[in-house]
Amino acid sequence: MSEIETTAKTEKKKAINRLKSMYPLRNLVQQDYVDTLQASKEGRPTVWSMLTIFEGDIPLKAMDLNIVYPENYATLLAASGTAEPFLDASDSDGFPNHMCGYGRSTIGYSCRMMKENNGKIPPDAPLGGMARPSLLLGSGIFCDARFKWFQALARYFDTPQWCLEMPVMGTDEGTEEDLEGYQVKFLVKELNDFISFLEKLFKKKMDWNRFEELMELAIQIHETVSQISEARKAIPGPMHSTDFWSSMPSSLFFAGDMKMSLKLYQDMLAEVQQRIKNKEAAINYPEKYRLIFAELPPWHSLKFFDSLAEKGWNFVFEGYGYHAPKPPDLSRVSDPVEKLARLSRNFVFNIHPPAKKNGIHNPIVSCYLDYARGYRADGFFLHPLISCRAASSNLRSIQDFLLKKLDVPTLWVEGDIIDKRVFNAQDTLARAEAFEQTMDHYRKVRRSKGLDW
Repeated sequence: MSEIETTAKTEKKKAINRLKSMYPLRNLVQQDYVDTLQASKEGRPTVWSMLTIFEGDIPLKAMDLNIVYPENYATLLAASGTAEPFLDASDSDGFPNHMCGYGRSTIGYSCRMMKENNGKIPPDAPLGGMARPSLLLGSGIFCDARFKWFQALARYFDTPQWCLEMPVMGTDEGTEEDLEGYQVKFLVKELNDFISFLEKLFKKKMDWNRFEELMELAIQIHETVSQISEARKAIPGPMHSTDFWSSMPSSLFFAGDMKMSLKLYQDMLAEVQQRIKNKEAAINYPEKYRLIFAELPPWHSLKFFDSLAEKGWNFVFEGYGYHAPKPPDLSRVSDPVEKLARLSRNFVFNIHPPAKKNGIHNPIVSCYLDYARGYRADGFFLHPLISCRAASSNLRSIQDFLLKKLDVPTLWVEGDIIDKRVFNAQDTLARAEAFEQTMDHYRKVRRSKGLDW
């Protein structure tokens, strides 16, 4: 290679204009694994926790228990290219290969730890791996695979398991008068039972001052993150989806030190606002198309989005289930457990009133229509997953409603969150080129109907 060619290759601009504030947020999450490994070495208890919609995070952190999130760790396996041997271990131990990719990864990890390595962390585990758990905390929300997978993990560890619940229902039922009071009462009891369980298991009392302190941080984190989401409606889009996926665990799991998380999200909001002021885009190419991604991304192939950015595709927003909504007013709630119950409930039920207003029974479909309008989307990238019914089951309805109601087209790309072997990046790029003509066509159709994008 000549000197000129070498220089040209070195100077090629990055396709995605990454936020500087994203990196410390990503690192903060990674520090959890380091801290948990150290706690385990010192004989202190560690917890493997699902996404519990915040129900479990605050009590565990208030009791100074170290937590890791297997769903997040599975994304690290995929992104680092080390997932395949863990998936194979799950398959060889009798679990189906169409099961949740997060579950397969964690089951394979546990199988290798307990059957191949005599209880020690597999040597090829990134970030030092996950320490052996003292508690498995599951959740009954969203899909059956989540709590069944943690039941399966109990086959490998002589470890207590707890499953937190969350009421889930459709829009008509979810907006019934007085329903909130019943749900909050249920969640308060659920949380108090869980706290009593933790106190008995770990032989220590809840630190209620710390609990209240963490609740206030949680509310401020959600407020800040919701402001970031709102700011991302700007044109050109100031924050790319890859930055969101890298930084979301500290608001979705409350991973990492929450006080530091709040500071870093405030930094992110300031950086996004500065980009808006400067009319600076999240891609280093002219923004030709504004895309929304639904639902979970191909964690193993995030570099794929660089190729789309080079074509002027800016991914300006993502699936509804990963964004902390604006928190409810909890200033008059004195019981910290009730505050947590109401904050958790808000994540699930904040989409029901808009759905009722839109006259759509499915609140997830309704919120995507609102996203299309609010973020002025030229198209949606829909990613149905072979291993996740919960993230895929609404996508056909979303596809139909977007086209019929708003003339917004969708690109349908089958794949998987963890298993790279079922995602064809080259084929998708070829289809993306053709999809540009579709987006151009429907942009003209919308404008002919009086829509403003």
